[in-house]
Amino acid sequence: MRILSAADVQAAVSMPEAINAVESAFVRLSAGHAEVPIRTHVDAPAYQATSLFMPARLDDATYAALGMKVVSIFPQNAARGEPTIYALVTLLDPATGRPVALLDGTYLTALRTGAASGVATRHLARADAHVLALFGAGAQALPQALAVWNERPLERIWLVNRRRERGEELARRMREAGITCELQLASTVDAALAEAELVCTATSATDPLFADTALGKGVHINAIGAYRPTMAEIPLATVARARVVVDQHQAAWAEAGELVRARDAGLITSEHIVGELGAVAAGIVVGRTTDEEVTLFKSVGNAVQDLAVAHLAWQRACELNLGVEVALME
Repeated sequence: MRILSAADVQAAVSMPEAINAVESAFVRLSAGHAEVPIRTHVDAPAYQATSLFMPARLDDATYAALGMKVVSIFPQNAARGEPTIYALVTLLDPATGRPVALLDGTYLTALRTGAASGVATRHLARADAHVLALFGAGAQALPQALAVWNERPLERIWLVNRRRERGEELARRMREAGITCELQLASTVDAALAEAELVCTATSATDPLFADTALGKGVHINAIGAYRPTMAEIPLATVARARVVVDQHQAAWAEAGELVRARDAGLITSEHIVGELGAVAAGIVVGRTTDEEVTLFKSVGNAVQDLAVAHLAWQRACELNLGVEVALME
């Protein structure tokens, strides 16, 4: 079995490659060529934390995979100078069940989540969109920016965060990652949204981050932070008027706080979701229909994303001799 660190995964898979792998996985998921049970939550109330167990099987000519991701979200770690998210991904041979790889899932989670927003931006955002408002400065923020940067000719990114020093640190990391457009620390939410044509929300908010009236026409939103019914980043009014695409219907109605709240408030029905991102990418469902409409990709995360990117990382690692090989059985 090959063990891959975060550095190994980063060396093995670029953001453009991750976007293509995740797009393929979503297409297969929507076509019924994957099995993804609703993930299991194990809470740790004493630490206001939770661990998620996400098994999946993906049938794909390129990314065929079987495995599971375990991700732990411990917000109090930040006060100790530790990452708030730790994760591992295990890969098994889909033909024999033999363990073939164990990967650091913390970086991989950020990479595959950014890649999902890249896929959504590719198929839902206006072709001429060039200003991004990015909410959050945590582990997910940089990959979100990189994914959108890969898919649209960005001229400016507004960084929206409560703590200026974290925004400044994010701007520094964005420069190091090769993002060369103008970076602005937003003094107010409305200032950032006044000209934004793209919005990415990557926070742990339990209430909406902005007012629906602050959005301009034709905005595309990637909402990836809220992953439980008790969480929400997007106003219900925005959900109600947007053209909504999700990663998977079943998971969205089970876990997407914005959708659950809007439905419970009588603002939408289950038919409000126009389709899954994989169906949009495959050309089965129409994404954006006009330049004026608001489009929303609501993601709660799906294990096929992890398997596709992990499988690609494992293949590349074998080719490049990255990581450490261990023998589980003699």
